[in-house]
Amino acid sequence: MLDQSRNRWHPIAASHDLAYRHVFHGQLLGREFAVWRADDEYVNIWENRCLHRGVRLSIGINDGRELKCQYHGWRYSNRTAGCTYIPAHPADAPARTITNRTFPAVERYGFIWTAEEPSGEVPEIAALPEGDLLVLRGIPVNAAADRVVEHLKTYRFQPVGALDADGAEVSVEAIGDFSLTLAAREGASATRCVLFVQPVDAARSVIRGVLDKQPEADERIAVLRHHNQRLSALRETIEDAVRGEPAPAPIEPVFERVSAELAEMPQPTPHGRKATLRVEVARKWTAADGIAGFELAPLGGGLPTFQPGAHIDVHMPNGEIRQYSVINGPGESDRFSIGVKREPVSKGGSSCMHETVREGDVLAISEPRNNFPLRRDATKTLLVAGGIGITPLLAMAQALHNQQLAFELHYFARDEAQMAFRDRLDTLGEALRPHLGLDPQATGDTLSALFSDYQDGMHLYLCGPGPMLEAARRVAADRGWPESAVHFEYFKNTNEIDDSSTFEVALARSCLTFQVPAGRTILDMIRENGVDMPSSCEQGACGTCLATVIEGEPDHQDVYLNDTEKRSGTKIMTCVSRARSARLVLDL
Repeated sequence: MLDQSRNRWHPIAASHDLAYRHVFHGQLLGREFAVWRADDEYVNIWENRCLHRGVRLSIGINDGRELKCQYHGWRYSNRTAGCTYIPAHPADAPARTITNRTFPAVERYGFIWTAEEPSGEVPEIAALPEGDLLVLRGIPVNAAADRVVEHLKTYRFQPVGALDADGAEVSVEAIGDFSLTLAAREGASATRCVLFVQPVDAARSVIRGVLDKQPEADERIAVLRHHNQRLSALRETIEDAVRGEPAPAPIEPVFERVSAELAEMPQPTPHGRKATLRVEVARKWTAADGIAGFELAPLGGGLPTFQPGAHIDVHMPNGEIRQYSVINGPGESDRFSIGVKREPVSKGGSSCMHETVREGDVLAISEPRNNFPLRRDATKTLLVAGGIGITPLLAMAQALHNQQLAFELHYFARDEAQMAFRDRLDTLGEALRPHLGLDPQATGDTLSALFSDYQDGMHLYLCGPGPMLEAARRVAADRGWPESAVHFEYFKNTNEIDDSSTFEVALARSCLTFQVPAGRTILDMIRENGVDMPSSCEQGACGTCLATVIEGEPDHQDVYLNDTEKRSGTKIMTCVSRARSARLVLDL
């Protein structure tokens, strides 16, 4: 019977086992599961092991949005099971490939059901009407599932309302491979009890029972005690019957990752920026004066894991591509939320999102990228946002708030009406510090005061208009903040690009050498020579097309690298920067 059971749905926990901020240790067919309910009610069933050292996640910490391994602190996201943070590498965003194995979860009849390779739906139980059922305590039994089912036919119990009697007529109404339905009648009282057998291993099972009616409050404890006593007695009978029989070999679970069947993905766009995901605009609303909010839900399946600071490329109906930060808090993995400011002189991006895109439309987007990751090991974090620069910092603030880490979010805006995503901001409490209607001089003075108390271990994150970021970086440097503690993200590159030079580029690992003529970028020529190079904004602001320089002197024209990184000459943004030397050798 167990050979075919991997395709069957089995209950592995009662709904009441999944208390908030708790992780339940489930077992089925030799496999262990970490089962936990997130604050959004989503039930996660994962392989019960951290991908780092294999420690059981069932002893981890459920913070309502993420699950944290107790050993080395790796964090995994609600819904996706993707790794969101690795304490040993606090400055890096974990790769999307670091994702635990997940299993389907269905909540029905007061139980959590799952299957290794599910076929069909959770079985319909005619004796269990939709409504208020009474779930009994699970009874573990050291016996194979088929032996347990065989003995359950002899189970005798009293119906609700007749617990004081002891002569109820009990009949078997239905029986399956892993369940049976019993009906008990005593006078005018009648109760149905459906018993499921959860095959934990070849020689271990759990009896999970549910009654078709909820007794009165004053009788509930007595009913639960009645079944607990009688099922416990039956367990002793079953274990006595199988004692001395040859023990079956334990079930050896298969641990290799199940490959999901990939939906047909669109071909790469002519500019090499890939839009591998299709999403529907589930909601569009006014998030602030001049700012539209969008909720993007997947067309079937789930969305990739992201971390605070991540952005996506949105491919618009008019052919434009723009980058928008994901504002979601931790564990909000069923959709991406973004904010789009309407630019007074739009080149077609913001105007299309505001005027053309509507709820129900389907958009192509990239997988999330994170070149602006949040460290969570700071003694204190300062987040400084200007205008629409709130979007990546809002995701960071929600993550820090959820983990109860020390931070402040300083939001510079023209007035209250231009403070975006007020509903999310209001959850941050006193950590939110608005600065409204300040002129450039007052803004500089405020920044100077904010940055005056730097202490070792603090980190600063900046996002906003170019002039504000330049001023903030200067003030931070003057106030003693080291460059390694100051992180920034520009909306766009405002530098005037000089693409008049011609030079040679060699790709060391690809064994290719080519000329970069005037008017063409290094990125253009890399792709033209058949090497796939990731990119996003393609204007030197996001950091996606970063390459390592082995030889030669770069001519930096980006706003992504800090001054120390530019002086080192070891990195180059291939979308805008060029060469001061006649030749560059890149580690590509």
